[in-house]
Amino acid sequence: MASPSDTLTETLYLASSGPEVTQEIGKVLGRESRPGAIYLLTGELGAGKTCLTQGIAQGLEVPGYVRSPTFVMVTRSIGKLTLHHIDLYRVEDSFEALDLGLEELMYGDGVCVVEWAERAADIFPEESVSISIDYGGSETERSINLTAPAGVIANFRDALEEYIVA
Repeated sequence: MASPSDTLTETLYLASSGPEVTQEIGKVLGRESRPGAIYLLTGELGAGKTCLTQGIAQGLEVPGYVRSPTFVMVTRSIGKLTLHHIDLYRVEDSFEALDLGLEELMYGDGVCVVEWAERAADIFPEESVSISIDYGGSETERSINLTAPAGVIANFRDALEEYIVA
């Protein structure tokens, strides 16, 4: 039987003053990630989805520089957990996304980070962490909102405390 904290969703509202802070938030997510974690990133072009993913990769101790896989759509990097970086920008619908073999990746023991996740939102498990990144008041500021089951959000709250705005 699911506990109430497993079924209710909660949102953490975070603020980033620039790319370095966005990557620091990503590092926290990477360090706190458990096998099977799925991060669904949404936001306008240039909002910082890849920047956050680079931080997640650093938190997972992935060596090297992570780039957006816009044309290859899926890349894999090995750190303390395997990072599956998925970019759905060029995908038209959920069926096309599933053709990429996402089910195997989502239910594996790595970490999936999905940019442009809204293009196939209906295929992802409920326990995924939805992360919306929006432009803030200045050119470099970003509003980053994490939404997930309350039990999942609880795992991040203390580690992200300095970035929480509400």
